Formats: sequence, structure tokens, C-alpha cells
Amino acid sequence: MQTSSIRFWAEQDQPIYKFNAKGANHLSDVELLAILIQHGTAQQNAIELARSLLASTNNSLQKFAQYSVADIVQLKIKGIGMTKAVRILAAIELGSRRMHLIDKQTTIHHSKDVAMHLKNKLQYEQRELFVLLLLNQANKIIHEAVLSEGGITGTIADPRMIFKLVISHAATGFIICHNHPSGQLRPSRMDDSLTQKIKKGAALFDIKLIDHLIVSTEGYYSYAEQHPDW
Repeated sequence: MQTSSIRFWAEQDQPIYKFNAKGANHLSDVELLAILIQHGTAQQNAIELARSLLASTNNSLQKFAQYSVADIVQLKIKGIGMTKAVRILAAIELGSRRMHLIDKQTTIHHSKDVAMHLKNKLQYEQRELFVLLLLNQANKIIHEAVLSEGGITGTIADPRMIFKLVISHAATGFIICHNHPSGQLRPSRMDDSLTQKIKKGAALFDIKLIDHLIVSTEGYYSYAEQHPDW
């Protein structure tokens, strides 16, 4: 059975023309995804392919953003191959990077500010990443670095690298953060040990470790919030 090709639709209903005339905010998730897909098949047009893709995650963009190229290809949706999967994920990555750039020079008042700042970068990562945030006297982020990354089993940060970066950027304080791809927020014994090691080292340099956060899809865990004597 043949489907109705989008190019035969009324111009005002076609996603590309609609985007141009009204702006991205007037398009649905399906329509935006269809623009990236570009062309459909004899059986499904780009809108229908986009609808099938989103249906695979119950229309959750957050879950869709976790897909790899292989994940999309393995859905075996006719008309969606490696090239279209790469195009779609490249657009998602650009959006994520844009959000991260907007967050630069964020002022940190509470642990929640850190969690919100790193949310796009960390919560859906399948690798465990260890991130360092350096702050100035006004509690603005002046530098951010991924210190290490590992598989789902974990990652280890080198305290020497942390203090080298803190001193070289003349930071007055710093925050360390890592994600738990498993979704579990409870810190491990290794997390506790590393936190104490870095905190003691910071005291020797008269630099303040402001917090250590663990981020996952379930939210965040803050050592500073959970330990009154922090």
C-alpha cells in the first residue's frame, strides 16, 4: 500500500515550509524529526517514519536521546538506516551542546544549580564520567573539564590532576561530579573514599571542595546536602 508523499501535501502543512513560515516552536516533535529524516519510503512518508521512531520510546524524547546509532538501526524501521540515524543523533548532540554553552558562567548558589548545569551532559550518559567544575570568588563557573571516563563499572579521578587544574586556573573553590549510568544514586564506598581523599587534599592547599555530586536519571545526590558537617 502506497502512502501519501509529503511533497504532495498543501504547502502550509509540509514541515519544512511550516518551520520557515511559523518557526520551530509551532512544529510537533514528529514534524521536527521528519525534517531530519527528509525522505520516506513507498510505504511510509517521513512523518510516519518519525512517528514510528518516537513510538519506540513511548514518545519520550529523553529516552530517544539515549539511543546510539546501533540502537536506532536495530529497530529495523524500513527507511531508517545508519545515515539517517547519524543525522538525527547529530542534531540531538548540537542541541545538547547549545544548552551547555548557555550554561557557561552559571553562578552556583545551591547543589541543585550544579545538578541542573550538568543534567544534559551526564544523566543519560552510558559511560561513567567524572567532571570538575572550577569556581571563582563570585561562585561563577570559570572552567569545566571531564577528568576521566570509564565503562558502566566505574571511573577513577586523579586528585593530582584536580589540584593542578584548580591552581592553574586560580580557582577559589571547586566541585566534583560524576554520573551513575545504572540510575542508582547511593554513593559507593569508593565514592566515599575518593571524596574524603580529595577533601583532605584541598584543605592542604587552602582550597574549598564545595560539593561532590552524583547524577543519574533518578535525580542527584549531594554530599554537602546529605552531610551537615560538610
